Amino acid sequence: MAPSKPFFTPDGELDTPRIVAEVVPLAKLVVAVGVTAAIPFLLQIALVESLAFTPLFVVPLTLVTQFVLAVGTAFVLLYVVVRANQLATDA
Repeated sequence: MAPSKPFFTPDGELDTPRIVAEVVPLAKLVVAVGVTAAIPFLLQIALVESLAFTPLFVVPLTLVTQFVLAVGTAFVLLYVVVRANQLATDA
């Protein structure tokens, strides 16, 4: 017997409520990473552009922003892999 497809009904149509149930937590995680990465970026803009501080703050804040984005991307990918494994074992 062929394995069942996780996001399709037995009739072969898309299971929209299940898709939405899987997309919402993933979207929340992506938004949380984006907001967290925006904090040092907006701080950089506020310090350098608005308050005319020296560009000494540009490099560290850029590195912090990139680090947050890299770690956040890793969290999102780990979530996707773990959730896919859970769906595969439940099916």
